[in-house]
Amino acid sequence: MYLPAPLAGRLVDQFGATAMSMVTAGTLLTAGVVAALAPGQSLTLITLALVLLGVGWSFGLVTGTAIVTNSTPLATRAKVQGLVDVAVATAGAVGGLASGLVVAATSYPILAVLCGALAFVAAPAAIIAARKSSACSRPT
Repeated sequence: MYLPAPLAGRLVDQFGATAMSMVTAGTLLTAGVVAALAPGQSLTLITLALVLLGVGWSFGLVTGTAIVTNSTPLATRAKVQGLVDVAVATAGAVGGLASGLVVAATSYPILAVLCGALAFVAAPAAIIAARKSSACSRPT
């Protein structure tokens, strides 16, 4: 999950947060589809899905951090980033609990499809946030 972070940072710098939001959504959606379609005994496909999940997570975290940093005034940036970090950690804990409940009630492929769909739905929100942050950072 952390290994691709330097690459993600370079890509955000080069292509922007909006483009990387779409790459993140595509990567996470692909991870969900691969996981959903992989037979339970296919170590190769499950590993690929988990690698894609880790890369997508890293891309999303770095892209989201760039959006927060670019849209927050310098005076409050550290406080806002700290609050976002707490929110991300809390969401991770809740997501981990919820994913266990979903798998227990349904199946791993259903969880994978739901997570892939969530990534796809979240992409427009990230794009809107990135556009707002670039509008805020333009000199007036």
